[in-house]
Amino acid sequence: MIRQPVLAAERQRWQRQQRAGLRWAAWGVALGLLGGLAVNAPAQWLVDALHQASDQRLLLAEARGSLWNGSAVLVLTGGAGSHDASALPGRLQWQLRPDWRGLRLTARQDCCINGELALHLQPGWGGYTLALAPADPTATATATAVIGHWPAAWLAGLGTPWNTLQLGGLLQLASPGLRLQSVQGRLQLDGALSLELLGVSSRLSPLPALGSYRLDLARQASAGQPATLKLDTLDGALRLSGTGVWAGTGLRFRGEAQAAEGQAAALSNLLNIIGRRQGALSVISIG
Repeated sequence: MIRQPVLAAERQRWQRQQRAGLRWAAWGVALGLLGGLAVNAPAQWLVDALHQASDQRLLLAEARGSLWNGSAVLVLTGGAGSHDASALPGRLQWQLRPDWRGLRLTARQDCCINGELALHLQPGWGGYTLALAPADPTATATATAVIGHWPAAWLAGLGTPWNTLQLGGLLQLASPGLRLQSVQGRLQLDGALSLELLGVSSRLSPLPALGSYRLDLARQASAGQPATLKLDTLDGALRLSGTGVWAGTGLRFRGEAQAAEGQAAALSNLLNIIGRRQGALSVISIG
């Protein structure tokens, strides 16, 4: 005859095995759900992240697909409460993939991006690093690659003063390489970025074209200095110049606008809008 204590011990062991099996099953279900959620993460996650990071000024509208493979219409707005908005033609298509450094985001848009734009996001202690990957990995470190072209009219979506200026022309963005690092809430830049405004026009001037301009942003991390900003005129009736500093917490810029010889009357209204008039000059001050 089997004694009662033996039967009780067997029953307890069986119950422990059952509970352990249920716990493993629960973990399996949970991991399966998390894995399924990660694989099928909605595109809205990227939409919300960009919306927040840009202070509601850069939006991904009509998003389709998933976080990992999706597309959307790229829209500029004036931020919270603004009724201004301007969309690029066609759809932006993206792929997001994990790699040994973090996450790699690649994007294409037929209207505007030159080939494929690649960004690397690397999380770190107390911050992150966002690096612009070269379009051509075989290019030299000093070679400046054109990232893309965008219509200047797109800027009207940002609201005042861009919706008043109603610019025409083309924006061309180029860089030899760029790294943006967030450390304890402060942004640090290493590299260079160049924005050219080509064949710019405005509804505030009767001239068919105002000119072409170049804005350079650059910083060397080894120098320990803030990023510098420089505005120059390439050609045209409207002459723009200025310098500034971006320290990761704010922008300070001082510049001047004036009409080329013989163009003062045609540009008077525009100069009144651009900055604070001081005789023939219009003084531009930010920060």
